[in-house]
Amino acid sequence: MPFQGFTTDDFDVFQIDGLEPRMNALIARVRPKLNELGDEVAPLLSSLTGEEMFPHVAKHARRTVHAPNDTWVAWGPNKRGYKALPHFQVGMFQSHLFIVFAIIYESTNKVTFAEALLRNMDDIQSELPGGYFWSTDHLDSKGIPHAGMGKPAFTELSRKLKEVKKAEVTCGLRIDREDPLLSDGGKLLTVVRQTFETLLPLYRMSF
Repeated sequence: MPFQGFTTDDFDVFQIDGLEPRMNALIARVRPKLNELGDEVAPLLSSLTGEEMFPHVAKHARRTVHAPNDTWVAWGPNKRGYKALPHFQVGMFQSHLFIVFAIIYESTNKVTFAEALLRNMDDIQSELPGGYFWSTDHLDSKGIPHAGMGKPAFTELSRKLKEVKKAEVTCGLRIDREDPLLSDGGKLLTVVRQTFETLLPLYRMSF
């Protein structure tokens, strides 16, 4: 069955109290859609990057007390896992869907990306859409709009990635949960493709 997109009910799972009840809802209502999305997008990303990209849906297996505030599917070039390498994600908080490039704290590519960020700062500033968001914490639902990222902000982001062990970076698009685009699977897949094409230079910079 073609990917159907997401509904506001999918985002409402993050209002459910308790780890087990919320996880049960995520598994029943959201994870099947993330699995479908993962399978749909993997060939596209493989074509874009020139290497096989594998989907990985969040299992939240380390959680034993606190219920997750977000969930996602990630694509990376390693079949066994994605956290150690630069990757792409589509996921959701209660308020919005995100479509991002990410390097999280486990990755040793942070320094490579940080140095490339400084070298290519002018191109990045001019080429990325102003409505994209940057964050140094993948658990942060807020972030900073690209339009507000001047040279001092990029310089500080680079410094953190090189010097702070837990520092990470995500960049991409956010779509409000009420946006009708999310419930149209075909149109949403088009936006995912376009966003990943736009973010591809960041991915290439990280190796």
